[in-house]
Amino acid sequence: MMKLLDVLSYHHDPVSLKQLSLETGLHPSTTHRILAAMAASGFVERAGPGTYQLGIRLLELGNLVKSRINIRDSAMPLMQRLHREIGESVNLGVRQGDEIVYVERTSSGRSTVRVVHLVGARAPLHVTAVGKLFLVEDGPHKVREYARRTGLPGFTPTSLTSLSALEKELDHVRRHGVAFDNEEIEQGLRCIAAPVRDDAGELVAGLSVSAPAERHRPDWAAIVRDTADEISAAIGYVKPIRQGR
Repeated sequence: MMKLLDVLSYHHDPVSLKQLSLETGLHPSTTHRILAAMAASGFVERAGPGTYQLGIRLLELGNLVKSRINIRDSAMPLMQRLHREIGESVNLGVRQGDEIVYVERTSSGRSTVRVVHLVGARAPLHVTAVGKLFLVEDGPHKVREYARRTGLPGFTPTSLTSLSALEKELDHVRRHGVAFDNEEIEQGLRCIAAPVRDDAGELVAGLSVSAPAERHRPDWAAIVRDTADEISAAIGYVKPIRQGR
């Protein structure tokens, strides 16, 4: 598949099956089978009888990667400032399917607790503060689907493993605009997260502060939310103006 993508990227015009087979060294039947699967997923398009070109799905993925890179570039100076003010680990997480992936982090260097929020680490949505932000965005129906799909596995005694408990927690997140992880992914570690939105108002990341439970302070919520708002503004988000009565 990667060979085919590379060859297609070299050509400005649609490429024939025969030419693709020749340049990749793949058997024509193998080439056709892989191209059919790629076309079904939008990675390539049939431009005409027996000819192919790169598909729109690659543009969508490219834009997604670009947006994440821009978020990281815009977020890091503000994350470092927040780190200096609070003195604890500051994390930036994005959603991939039913998990949060941490794409940036500033380390406190103070904690004896093993912090799970390492760059590249993944965690289920329902046991992370950032993940709860995305579940709120999904709405009740999709949250129920998520619960059925995953079974809401627990990791610690405080993990939310029932739909009713999760829904109650998400209602709290919805009302307060920030989310908390109360030692739900790792005992002894607590977290606060606030949403980061792009220029279209879409939730694209979550900014969080994680700290050992004994150093955690709920009043960090305001500064985490304000910093997340600054990151959102830096990538083009404009808060809607509330109309008075």
